[in-house]
Amino acid sequence: MSKLWSDIVHKLTPYVPGEQPKLDDLVKLNTNENPYGPSPRVLEALKLEAADSLRLYPDPNSDALKAVIAEVHHLKANQVFVGNGSDEVLAHTFQALLKHDKPLLFPDITYSFYPVYCGLYDIEYKAIALADDFTINIDDYDQLNGGIIFPNPNAPTGIPLALMQIETLLQKNTQSVVVIDEAYVDFGTESAVNLIHRYPNLLVTHTFSKARSLAGLRVGYALGSADLIEALMRVKDSFNSYPIDRFASAGAIAAMQDATYFEQTCSKVIETRERLVKELTVLGFDVLPSGANFIFAKHQLKGGAELTALLREKSIIVRHFKSPIRIAAYLRITIGTDAQSKKLISALKELL
Repeated sequence: MSKLWSDIVHKLTPYVPGEQPKLDDLVKLNTNENPYGPSPRVLEALKLEAADSLRLYPDPNSDALKAVIAEVHHLKANQVFVGNGSDEVLAHTFQALLKHDKPLLFPDITYSFYPVYCGLYDIEYKAIALADDFTINIDDYDQLNGGIIFPNPNAPTGIPLALMQIETLLQKNTQSVVVIDEAYVDFGTESAVNLIHRYPNLLVTHTFSKARSLAGLRVGYALGSADLIEALMRVKDSFNSYPIDRFASAGAIAAMQDATYFEQTCSKVIETRERLVKELTVLGFDVLPSGANFIFAKHQLKGGAELTALLREKSIIVRHFKSPIRIAAYLRITIGTDAQSKKLISALKELL
């Protein structure tokens, strides 16, 4: 550690992203990327954007992108906020809406960036334990708080929370912001976006990285009341006026406009997931119910760390979390193509 660091740097425990190994013939099932490339319309839009106009700054307000997102979700443009990936959107959300005198509440097993943001912005938080079956019990959040946040479906478990439960939570919690992180919602979980009209304290975040196949472009967005969006804009314009570059904006607009491709690829991922769950169950895995593009599973005999290492020897990468101890036996497996699933099952049959 350097004496030149600011005090806060010494206290930070940074988020550790999924490994991006550079290996040939790799079956990469560890970072929840979409196995199918972006819409052909996206690629065409990116080609057109490679022009002399790159010498100019992009639109700081991303008005064209916001208009398309608003249209898709039946909202107004002033109810949309966009950022450089949903992680940046979430970072601004923590700073703009979730830093209060009372603790922020989120599950004890959830997206591990949440406690990182709390450390970065000096936000007090309280981790609420999931039930024994890894579900979220909304009654546990019926307490004083400075905000509530969780993914739906949750990560890394993949378990969705019913929309009726989310609305009940909102009805009970009216004095602070409730953030529903819907990074994986398009793979079989009901979105809370339609509740925004009735609950001004609801913020819903989305990403283009998963269902829209644009992890490489870094675009995310938030939806909520104009009041919440204004708070995010104030933080964003105090940090970076131009988070969305010309390529990202053009690609994201094209992706939102190609609804047919979006629906087709999501359906393919869901179909592959359901087949994989059945095959893993036959092999002795307990698989949690998933509404995401990944599954969370443990074998009845072999541990998660052991299986992860053995699969790696066969050039198959899955995600394993050493902590908390409650999930150490589990593997988080991204849903790939049918061919990748066959390679995974074949390898597991050999190993087991």
